[in-house]
Amino acid sequence: MRALLNIYLNSSLILRVSIALVLGVVVGLIGGPQVADWLAPVGELLLRLLKFLIVPIVLFTLLVGINQASIGSMGRVGRKLLGFYVLTSALAMIVGLVVASLFEPGSGMTLDENAEIEVPENPGFVKVLLSIVPTNIFGAFAEPNLLGIIFTAIVFGIALLKVRESDKHAALGDQLYRVIEALNEITLKVMAGVLQYVPIGVFAIVAKTAGEQGTDTILALGDMVLVLYIALAVHLVVYCGLMRAFGVRLTDFFREARTPMATAFATQSSSGTLPLTLDAARRLGIPKQIYGVSLPLGATVNMDGAAIRIAISAVFAANVVGIPLDLMTMIEIVLIGTLTSIGTAGVPGAGIVMIATVFAQVGLPIETVALLVSIDALVGMGATGLNVTGDLVCTSIIAKTEKKHVT
Repeated sequence: MRALLNIYLNSSLILRVSIALVLGVVVGLIGGPQVADWLAPVGELLLRLLKFLIVPIVLFTLLVGINQASIGSMGRVGRKLLGFYVLTSALAMIVGLVVASLFEPGSGMTLDENAEIEVPENPGFVKVLLSIVPTNIFGAFAEPNLLGIIFTAIVFGIALLKVRESDKHAALGDQLYRVIEALNEITLKVMAGVLQYVPIGVFAIVAKTAGEQGTDTILALGDMVLVLYIALAVHLVVYCGLMRAFGVRLTDFFREARTPMATAFATQSSSGTLPLTLDAARRLGIPKQIYGVSLPLGATVNMDGAAIRIAISAVFAANVVGIPLDLMTMIEIVLIGTLTSIGTAGVPGAGIVMIATVFAQVGLPIETVALLVSIDALVGMGATGLNVTGDLVCTSIIAKTEKKHVT
């Protein structure tokens, strides 16, 4: 038994996660819903462990990162982040529409007029924007409201930086900074332990998903799922082109990014995967003052996979009802979908909210969302995997552009 444990602990994490993914699919499809019920607590434990780490790792990483930078560099990085997120989200929408228009998912299907779907209320962009500023700091940490935590960490991080730069309280600020730095290192040690459980949790989550979905669901809407994954692959190629253009080594990037990519695929949670994404950025040698800001923010607002999902769902819905999309409608979908993928990020049922919002704006029947719910998990897995990849791509590119400014 000890020998097996040593083999497990000494093998590479990505090898263990890859084996877990394959075994999870096989066990889930063979065992069905009964196996899914048995393994559900094992997968839930992984999600809880990752969520357990989110608050301390985001808070301490941001505080340390800000205090290794300057106010000027933060503003410069922030502008680059905003531009990159909007650009790649728009590109993702275009990729989704082009790929879906070529393969025409949903053609030949008919709409069940009795289908009903309960769509969570869209809080709107303004409400999401206001939620960034928490009315209660402790409430933001308890929920957790990731945008609120980011805002709190940035505000107090800048305040600590100002204290350390002052003549009167510099020593006091430095003492507090050393405490925060120590807490950050402790959090990383805890994360190292959680990483050992990731393959076991991934196996259970994938088996549960495969057992619940089954082959019937996959075959019934297989064309929609296939088209989505083709679009995700195309956008991944776009990422590779961008990274090559900015001098990011693809082999190094994917060697470190593949573990958070695979975990995001299995868990369908960008924020839940955040501890692993931050660890990958650290291993890539990206400065903490860059990834400490870009990755927590990206986990909540950078949703390229979701944007592709919106675009393909729109084409799917149009084909089901026999109304082909014209050029102006596609342009409208790109504009609305780009804003929606950012504006509803972090909302429960965000995938359905985003799709329903776009459908309502361009006049597509909301009933078609009911067809998409049955493959929500299969689609969400790929979309989340690309979301996390996009966060790391953005961070890597910005690190390259900031190389001359980082000491």
